[in-house]
Amino acid sequence: MWISLWVAATLLFVLSALPLCRIEAWWVRGLDFPRLQLALVALLLWGLELALLDFGRLGSWALMGLTVVCLGFQAWWIWPYTRLHSREVKTARKHDPDNRIAIMTANVLASNRRADDLLALVREHRPDILVTLESDHWWQSQLDALEPDYPHTIKCPLDNLYGMHVYSRYRLDQPEIQFLVQEDVPSMHAEVVLPSGARVAVHFVHPAPPSPTENDTSSERDAELLVVGRSVADLKVPVIVTGDLNDVAWSSTTRLFRKISGLLDPRIGRGMFNSFHAGYPFVRWPLDHLFHSEHFALEQLRRLPAFGSDHFPVFLSLIYRGDQRKQGGLEADADDLNEAREKMADESVSPGEVHHPESVGA
Repeated sequence: MWISLWVAATLLFVLSALPLCRIEAWWVRGLDFPRLQLALVALLLWGLELALLDFGRLGSWALMGLTVVCLGFQAWWIWPYTRLHSREVKTARKHDPDNRIAIMTANVLASNRRADDLLALVREHRPDILVTLESDHWWQSQLDALEPDYPHTIKCPLDNLYGMHVYSRYRLDQPEIQFLVQEDVPSMHAEVVLPSGARVAVHFVHPAPPSPTENDTSSERDAELLVVGRSVADLKVPVIVTGDLNDVAWSSTTRLFRKISGLLDPRIGRGMFNSFHAGYPFVRWPLDHLFHSEHFALEQLRRLPAFGSDHFPVFLSLIYRGDQRKQGGLEADADDLNEAREKMADESVSPGEVHHPESVGA
């Protein structure tokens, strides 16, 4: 039992420490994901140690100390996404329909054929903008039923799991589809005009993940997230970046994105809102994200019921407040900026290549 506990604690320590390396291999970056699960394993192991170890031995204290370090380390990453942490984004004090923007994101799973279930969710929750990922030509033919209510669209049906569609009640000015890092992985950029006349720059992204079946490393994913983040960093206009980032909210890359973009995460202090995997309750993490500038307060954030995809849809509504009021967020230092530049340079992409809809015709 003594040896088994030491082996378990040592393995837990290795799995916890590896993601601290800047190694971009998929199997290393994949360890960013199960921090909650590893924290639960550490908690269970700690309980076993309390019950089974002889604390008259110095080695027992060392073993328990190693386990507690692993538990504390994992908890540090995930605790901002619990209600124990202060909220990063303020709650809207009043409903303001003219300055409200509600976005629903849904990775549909290309092989899923339960389009009617998704359409029913759209009609029930009535988002102002629907963003779908993995949507191909078949999904487009189903989603087009929304056009009487959502006449403003951006469509990029693809059969490679990276198709993307936007259906909007609000006018979309200067829309553009770009392939920033990979020639078959699109992103979408536009300016949304709210009923009040306020304009919001929106960027919809779905970078390819590091995995044995996709990209061997996280280089492509990281570069796309960071180039979009850096492109909006100095803007004074309202900004929203949303989509399936194929990265968890607490990873070092997503934290770097938040630092260099200056955007806020409304989940902080409210919960994880795990959106993947819909089919496995014990293996879930937040992959579908929405970040925004300080111009907004949060009205509502919900994970919606499953509709046959491996992702849950996510619904979020924001109230535009007309100015930038300091709310929180992370700040980048020189090392962060250098790391971001290196990652973008690795994929030969620069912030100037990202479409700025708010600057067209300005």
